[in-house]
Order: sequence, then C-alpha cells, then structure tokens
Amino acid sequence: MILSNNSHFPHTFFLAGIPGLTAAHIWISLPFCFMFFLAMTGNCVLLFLIRTERSLHQPMFFFLAMLSFVDLVLSLSTLPKMLAIFWFGATAISSHSCLSQMFFIHAFSAMESGVLVAMAMDRFVAICNPLHYATILTPFVVAKIGGLVVLRGVGLTISFPTLARRLPYCGSHTIAYTYCEHMAVVKLACGATTVDNLYAFAVAIFLGVGDVAFIAYSYGQIVKTVINFPSPEARAKAGSTCTAHVCVILFFYGPGFLSVVMQRFGPPTASAAKVILANLYLLFPPALDPIVYGVKTKQIRDQLFKMLRPKQIDPT
Repeated sequence: MILSNNSHFPHTFFLAGIPGLTAAHIWISLPFCFMFFLAMTGNCVLLFLIRTERSLHQPMFFFLAMLSFVDLVLSLSTLPKMLAIFWFGATAISSHSCLSQMFFIHAFSAMESGVLVAMAMDRFVAICNPLHYATILTPFVVAKIGGLVVLRGVGLTISFPTLARRLPYCGSHTIAYTYCEHMAVVKLACGATTVDNLYAFAVAIFLGVGDVAFIAYSYGQIVKTVINFPSPEARAKAGSTCTAHVCVILFFYGPGFLSVVMQRFGPPTASAAKVILANLYLLFPPALDPIVYGVKTKQIRDQLFKMLRPKQIDPT
C-alpha cells in the first residue's frame, strides 16, 4: 500500500463497488448509465428553458433552476467514477480526489435539502399569502436565499474532509462503496472517531429533522389554507402546484432516510442492499426531478412542447 509522507494517510483509496455483485457490475451499470443520461439531459433542458423563456422568470422556477444545477453537480461528482468501476474495474481513487468527492457529495446534498426548504417556502407564500407573493419573493430575496443555501451547505460539510484527513489509516484502504462517503471512509480509521461520528450525526439531525420539520409545517399551513378555498377548482389548482414538489421531497428524503437507518442500525459490514440504497439516494433525485416537473408543471410542459414542435415554414 502506498502511504503519504506522514505514514498514516494513504495516497490511494480503493472503492469496492457493490459487495457480492462484482460479476454483475456490467449489468448493474445499465440502469445507472440510463439514470445518468436522464439526469444530464433533463436538468440541462430545464436550465435551458428557465434561462431562455421569460415567462419562467419567477421565484418558483428560479428555485427549480437551483435544484437542477445541484442535481447536475451531484451526478457529475458520482456517476462517472461509478461507471468506471463497473466497466473497467477502476477502483483506485487518489486521497485528494476522494476527499474532494466527499465534500461535493455532502455539500451539494445539503444544498439540495436547502433548496427543497426554499421551494416549500415559495409554495407557502404563493398559496397562503398570494397578494404579497411578488413583493415578498423579489429577485433580490430569491438571490439571497440561494446564497444562504450555498453558505449553509458548504459551512456544514466543509469539516468532513478535514476530520477524515486527520485520522490514521493503518489497516485496509478499501471503501465498501462506489463513492467516498464520509462515514464509510472514517470506518477505515484505526484511531478514535468519536468527533467524526458525533459531528456527522449532528449534521444529519440538523438537515434531516430540521428541514423536514420546516417543510412539514409549510405544507400543514398550505393544507389548512386550501381546505378553506371556496371552490373545488381552486383547491385542485392549488394542490396541483404542490404535487411535483411533494414527489421531489419523497424522492430525496425517502432513500436518504432509509440509507441513514441502514448506516446506523444495519450490519457493520457493507451489504449489497446498503450500497445500492446509498447509490439510489444520490441517483434518483437528479434523474427523476426533471421528469416530475416536466409532467406535473404546466408552464414547463408547455415550453417543452413549444421547443420540440417543428417550426412552421412561411410559404411566402
């Protein structure tokens, strides 16, 4: 094993892929590759539509553009290396690349959670206080919210690589995952990891419980408001504007919650189910979010059809 000059931090880690399913890596790569294609195509199309179509220059779609950008970064941070493992057996990853990937995965996952909170707030204001929507969520306020989402994501997770870097690694350097997840790396250390465990747990509680609680409160107020709408048509219209966001929330927090439960309370050794679930936590939202918004959001759907419709040639 190649070690760094300080003799305790390796130059290279090795990603094991999916334990017990090495022989099936090629077949497993097919749905992963398809999800990567969906994520790149769908999110790029959404960003293009929101950038070029003035009718989409609204707070709801600005937040959606932030979500698409975050999903693109998450996909590019994980999928290329996963596919290299599945296709070419390229399991080696330099320590600097591993720590960089760790930061991008955790920082942008935290940003995604923050964007979902911002989108819940947007729907809360739009439905519960529609007359003041334009004055509350001005472009300047939306930009400030986006900046806070970025600062929070970076501030909460920038310590992960630093904490992992200070630990001694005197045993195996094989990470039982397809990417450099913080706790999976820390488990390889032969020193005390109490600080790492407590900090990671605190961040998970803050993001998971805090953000979900805010989203749940927002939608609780939305439901109370919608119930009091005078007509069924108004209730249906208000509900339809929230459907896509609720689906995206479930795609993000559902696999994430199950992955955390399996990390904390599952068997100490990585199983195929645990690794696949951890991968789906990162792959599902980027691949499915654009589809959900394209199907459920009329403005996006209309602009997509407009873009795909052949232009009529003037015979004159």
